[in-house]
Amino acid sequence: MSYGDPNNPYGQQPQQGNPYGQPQGQPQGQPGYGYPQAPQGVPPQGYGYPQQPGQPYGGYPQQGGYGVGPGQPGGPQLAHWGLRVGAALIDGLIITVPYLLVFLFALAPLDAGESPSGGATLLMLVAFIYAFAMGIYQIYQEGKTGQTIGKKAVNIRTLKELDGQTMGFGLAFGRKLCHVVDGFCYIGYLWPIWDAKKQTFADKICSTLVIRG
Repeated sequence: MSYGDPNNPYGQQPQQGNPYGQPQGQPQGQPGYGYPQAPQGVPPQGYGYPQQPGQPYGGYPQQGGYGVGPGQPGGPQLAHWGLRVGAALIDGLIITVPYLLVFLFALAPLDAGESPSGGATLLMLVAFIYAFAMGIYQIYQEGKTGQTIGKKAVNIRTLKELDGQTMGFGLAFGRKLCHVVDGFCYIGYLWPIWDAKKQTFADKICSTLVIRG
């Protein structure tokens, strides 16, 4: 090899079968240090690592590498006001009906003019503990899965607006507290009827959406 060769001025010897100087033993035709590459004509994604399909409720569905938000073609659909009311009624009945039945049974001696016994007081305490524990359980389930018992019955769920992930207990608890704002003249509870994102005030404060499915 001549040192005057314009294509090889330093006299380097080409490597047989490995023109790009790839490490020995690496399959040819796979640049990028051996990471698996997409077939010709298919845009690479994630530097050649296998990509997982988008999950509709562990993040919004993916199309072309971008999340498809609720209400858009191919994305989850927003839950209408009637479904939200149905879920709230179911959740309310689950808590209040057993609570009231036990509480009224405990107060029955008062209607007969008798003083409440120790057993009646214990029953009232049990009723209170049940209502409190069921309320916490509902918040926990909504934070973990996006669904309370009522939301699961009507097939809707609450997710974070930004990425479609579940809220977690902290945000779910905070959202429940923010429903106090919705309670002023009930205007916040009615807001999803005409709102473009079908959100209550609590949803807007916490950046959450209620979707179908």
